[in-house]
Amino acid sequence: METSTIYKIKRTVDKLFDQRLQSGRVLEVRCWEPCTLIEIDLHLPQLDMSQWQEIPYIKFKVDGLTFRDYTPSGWDAETCTCTIFVDAAHNGPGSSWARLLKKGDTVSYLKTGTTNQKPAPTSAIVALGDESSMGHFLALQKMVLPHTRFSGSIVIGNEQHRKLFHEYFWTPLEPVARKDVYGHQSLMEWVIGQRYTLENTVFYLAGNNTMVAQLRKLLRGQGYPSGQIKVQGFWD
Repeated sequence: METSTIYKIKRTVDKLFDQRLQSGRVLEVRCWEPCTLIEIDLHLPQLDMSQWQEIPYIKFKVDGLTFRDYTPSGWDAETCTCTIFVDAAHNGPGSSWARLLKKGDTVSYLKTGTTNQKPAPTSAIVALGDESSMGHFLALQKMVLPHTRFSGSIVIGNEQHRKLFHEYFWTPLEPVARKDVYGHQSLMEWVIGQRYTLENTVFYLAGNNTMVAQLRKLLRGQGYPSGQIKVQGFWD
């Protein structure tokens, strides 16, 4: 049990953070049934992300002294609106925050930043991830020109969610079934089936930390050098 002094210190620090926060409004919340993937439309009038050169993120406050980074899948500069996707298939502060959001709620965020990922100057850019990487890779797709350079796969455990992803988005990203706990084996099986070349393929990995680490190891085992594997691990 926390002592009264520790509790007071946390309250003071939390208030100091709150003074630095900016706010926005929830325009709409859509749960992909079952509600383990949540799509959230936001109006963030104090932001301008129209000129991003790398995949960005927004650091949202999801609980007291607790922040999580989410990447907008796109940005409408005229209306200052965007959409984020939250993987809520597990228990965590970000998932709990997203499940409670409803239209008209206020959201608070500390800052925006960059993941330091941008399209490499190569003929084949391949994105590999799980449900938590959806916004990240939809943002990457918008930056890749010509679009024919971009392909990839997202492992999605729920069959209905795979169907919705395929129907909802115009994207070369292919939803595949999860055959292992973290998804790295499923994605590696998909990669092997595509017959990518060693010389001109750059992989972008994003998702749960275990999947990212193991998939990187599997790709290295296939002969792809470290310089052609970009990683971004998420946690909750």
